[in-house]
Amino acid sequence: MLTIGRLAKRFGLTRSTLLYYDRIGLLSPTGRTSSNYRVYSNDDADRLGRIVNLRQAGVSLDAIRKILETDAVGLTMVLEGRLEMINEDMSTLRNLQRLIADLLHDESVLNLTGHINKDDWITMLNASGLSESDMDQWHAQFERFNPSAHQEFLKSLGIEEKEIKQIRARARFNT
Repeated sequence: MLTIGRLAKRFGLTRSTLLYYDRIGLLSPTGRTSSNYRVYSNDDADRLGRIVNLRQAGVSLDAIRKILETDAVGLTMVLEGRLEMINEDMSTLRNLQRLIADLLHDESVLNLTGHINKDDWITMLNASGLSESDMDQWHAQFERFNPSAHQEFLKSLGIEEKEIKQIRARARFNT
């Protein structure tokens, strides 16, 4: 059995965090000592480990409670939703990078962000020996296996929407 202080220390949390989790019904101690101190079991520690991991993934306490009360399907749905939100945030941030580069009238600043543009990508593919036909086949496979990721990748290269539609249509035709 672990005291509240030891359990908090094990996970790098404060005692008040564990008291709050108890108050909201997320993690209750298994028992109490004769002096009425909270004590936690190894199962409680395992549960707290899951809570900490989910919080680090950005999952809300409300969603964590639902996950812990349900099965793995609930976990999968929440985590997939979280991934979708992260992907949207990343797309928004990439668009902001491009906007700032445009406002600065200096596309080279995107190189400081690890950003790669369409021309750089084509240059790398050509340098690796891929022909135009090979690149078309690459796009066809990307489109077939993960169309939404293909769309996001093309957007991340700074390609205009009209050209993205053309590339994806050609890719679908080549599958």
